[in-house]
Amino acid sequence: MYRKILSFLEAWKKNKHHKPLILQGARQVGKTYSILEFGRKYYENVAYFNFETNPKLNDTFEENISPGYLLPILSHIAGQTIIKEKTLIVFDEVQLCERALTSLKYFYEDAPDYHIIVAGSLLGVAVNRAKFSFPVGKVDIKTLYPMDLEEFMIAMGKEEIVEQIKKCFDMNAPLPSALHNIATQLYRQYLVVGGMPECVMQFVDTKDYILVRHTQNMILVSYLNDMSKYNNLNEIKKTRLAYDNITVQLSKKNTRFQYKLIKKGGRASEFENAIEWLCLSGIVSQVYKVEQIKKPLENYRDIDAFKIYVSDLGLLCAKKNLTANDILYMVEEINDFKGGMAENYVNVQLCINGYSTYYWESGRGAEIDFIIQRDGKLIPIEVKSADNTRAKSLKVYIEAYKPEYAIKLSTKNFGFEDGKKIVPLYAAFCI
Repeated sequence: MYRKILSFLEAWKKNKHHKPLILQGARQVGKTYSILEFGRKYYENVAYFNFETNPKLNDTFEENISPGYLLPILSHIAGQTIIKEKTLIVFDEVQLCERALTSLKYFYEDAPDYHIIVAGSLLGVAVNRAKFSFPVGKVDIKTLYPMDLEEFMIAMGKEEIVEQIKKCFDMNAPLPSALHNIATQLYRQYLVVGGMPECVMQFVDTKDYILVRHTQNMILVSYLNDMSKYNNLNEIKKTRLAYDNITVQLSKKNTRFQYKLIKKGGRASEFENAIEWLCLSGIVSQVYKVEQIKKPLENYRDIDAFKIYVSDLGLLCAKKNLTANDILYMVEEINDFKGGMAENYVNVQLCINGYSTYYWESGRGAEIDFIIQRDGKLIPIEVKSADNTRAKSLKVYIEAYKPEYAIKLSTKNFGFEDGKKIVPLYAAFCI
């Protein structure tokens, strides 16, 4: 399946000054598949080492982690000669071998002509909790997210619609209504299936939502297992409680995260470590409120006011136990959830595109779902799950800050009116 990460990996290979690459991301987002696909396409051979399936590998790194010592041993284990620039060395599940991660520093300093990529599902968690030397400044780091809607559409064989959507986005011109309806249906299918590659592959092959849901439930179980395996004993229960509650809070009219909703009397001091664990593992992301609309937005965030979104829409629907028909037909019973789900979807697409997302509130309760920096400009984004709602908050924001333009995402077709770029929800990947 086509993944955009391959373009990044190509550029990494061509860059004469590249460093060993750490590809991080939540479990099951396709890190190993993408690296091996890249290796097969651009290298003569791939030397692949997995620290989960071959725990004895750890012993190799115990005595000495200099490339001069490691390379002959790794060549022997792989059963092939590791050659400068022609072999891609891959360390998978590297969080299980702290010394292997530290060795990247020496590959950078002493053996820069060897191409090495490492992948880890819980690197953020492992790095923070383990006492070892992380190769700061000696590695390139890239995060892989689940597939976005563009990748999903391409997997579904809809490349032509993707190209049409991109043109209409650039020109602010409506997509022909027949294609608009098809794209809207693909968007709803994506909400159900999500972007986990295994789920997308199953859906492309079978169109069986029940089979996809089974796979999603297995991924959720693996996340719960990770919370036990890679977590402080005192934090396991809190982390699970927090994770379970995030999807509940997305159904509230005000989606700002509240500790007291996790449990009665819940406080930040009790649950902030659990929230940090979930963020570092890549399972969720925090979007902070900004108190002022100035650059850099990071300087003006309110650390006590934030929303939390999950990293994959399919897992969100599985966790809420929503059926495919609930989403495909947007039934009335899920009205309370539609807004939070649309916000979550947009945040996922923006994060995949590399944006840092924030939200804004006025003193009188007007709220803008996302503020991003796009092409050097601070742009407000309003998200509506339907097309029959007025963006009163956007009007308040525009009058206060006079942005060059605003983006309004809804089910409406493309257009531009009153300083607002109207974008259908299915085209969020274009932003």
